[in-house]
Amino acid sequence: MSTTLENIQQQIGENTILLYMKGTPQLPQCGFSAQAVQAVMACGERFAFVNILDNPDIRTELPKYANWPTFPQLWVNGELVGGCDIIVEMYESGELEKLIKEAAANAETEQE
Repeated sequence: MSTTLENIQQQIGENTILLYMKGTPQLPQCGFSAQAVQAVMACGERFAFVNILDNPDIRTELPKYANWPTFPQLWVNGELVGGCDIIVEMYESGELEKLIKEAAANAETEQE
């Protein structure tokens, strides 16, 4: 049986764009997750998500692993981008879309 930490590492490793959030993209369960998911969705690329409300072990362990205390958390190419404020700021400046589109294009190229 794998540990929670191994699960987190696997999720981050297997998903180019991954959002840890409260709720789902269709039904966010907090305002910060709602803002973050709207910004990521507006970039127009597919992304994975983990509902931390359904995964209490991940909710407990991820902040320690990431050295980031809050949710949501956006991970791109295995790197923590940040939480809600950073995601929204990056979206407003155009940086988020560039980052996400490049990550999605690179992931597509690797799969070919």
